[in-house]
Amino acid sequence: MEDSSDYLHLFVEDAAFYNRILLGSLLPDGLWVPLPHFFQTWLRNFIGATFVYLFTGILWCFYIYYWKRNVYVPKDAIPSREAMLLQIYVALKGMPCYSLLPALSEHVTENGWTRCFPRASHVSWPAYLLYLAIYLVMVEFGIYWVHRELHDIKPLYKYLHATHHVYNKQNTLSPFAGVAFHPLDGILQALPHTIALFIIPTHFTAHVVLLFFEGIWTANIHDCIHGNVWPIMGAGYHTVHHTTYRHNYGHFTIWMDWMFGTLRDPLQDEGKAM
Repeated sequence: MEDSSDYLHLFVEDAAFYNRILLGSLLPDGLWVPLPHFFQTWLRNFIGATFVYLFTGILWCFYIYYWKRNVYVPKDAIPSREAMLLQIYVALKGMPCYSLLPALSEHVTENGWTRCFPRASHVSWPAYLLYLAIYLVMVEFGIYWVHRELHDIKPLYKYLHATHHVYNKQNTLSPFAGVAFHPLDGILQALPHTIALFIIPTHFTAHVVLLFFEGIWTANIHDCIHGNVWPIMGAGYHTVHHTTYRHNYGHFTIWMDWMFGTLRDPLQDEGKAM
């Protein structure tokens, strides 16, 4: 068995490697190498998250609003350029705070305070898949209840979550709205990812990848295009959430809404409207 300090140092080596790859490719060494390790990690997360947000949003919007214009979204439902620029402004204003949580997650993991493991080879594949499944269930459960309480607790809604819910109809929602939150709101909704690390043995690289996948996922569920793939919480379900405020609080799947009685099917709404 590896010495504890050597084992934990693997997390530090991984973080340093990611920092070199991203920061070393984009910035002169004099700007980032002298920074303490924690701030290097925060800067890497900030630049990476900003890139994923902008690249995904620009690509997604170009495809559905310009290349496939009127195929997926009617012309009168395409959000204005001003609305999308405002969403970008709100998201980028919160990005430095959003990036703090994964930096803290890496810090506590590097110090041995979580149940993470640094290499997939440290557990068997059946155990790896089981731990990952439990991690995802915990994240889904946590995000559902954080999101629901951000609606049910009125001060939280008024001072935090209402910032996101100004986008409440199809022609104001866009992929750029995905992380257009009050900074504290964004951190609260991502917190289940970090809490799970203290409870479930988790491959830390998988945790990092899933956090960045969040940036792509949130773009997807705000594009108003209903994929209708069970049990995925696609954009059709999430658009219902933005128009009713009382349904479809889930994140990746509809299971939590089904279990706790808050599920509303967008296809049933379409049938009633016909």
